[in-house]
Amino acid sequence: QVQLVESGGGLVQPGGSLRLSCAGSGSIFSYYSMGWYRQAPGKQRELVASISRGGSTNYADSVKGRFTISRDNAKNTVYLQMNSLIPEDTADYYCNAGTYGRGHYSPYNYWGQGTQVTVSS
Repeated sequence: QVQLVESGGGLVQPGGSLRLSCAGSGSIFSYYSMGWYRQAPGKQRELVASISRGGSTNYADSVKGRFTISRDNAKNTVYLQMNSLIPEDTADYYCNAGTYGRGHYSPYNYWGQGTQVTVSS
């Protein structure tokens, strides 16, 4: 099992930046591929970005070019750097541990508690 704790959310103006962190513990962090999901009010949870054990990354079209996912296995931490934020990025952001299969990220049932991001002037 792995435990995940997100941090770094908050209120930011449009065009601003935030960096989310997800600290993992309880298992071999480097064993897992990792993903960041978000869920806006009234909407389904969606995959925003993912990173494989080897460091390959994938992004949703809505955030491509603005968000960057990275990982530091020595610190058991995955990051989501979010730049050029827009109001549509407002959501609760969740970290997940999962795997890649046939080029697609598949989540395991390991989730953090979420961190809220609000983009508003």
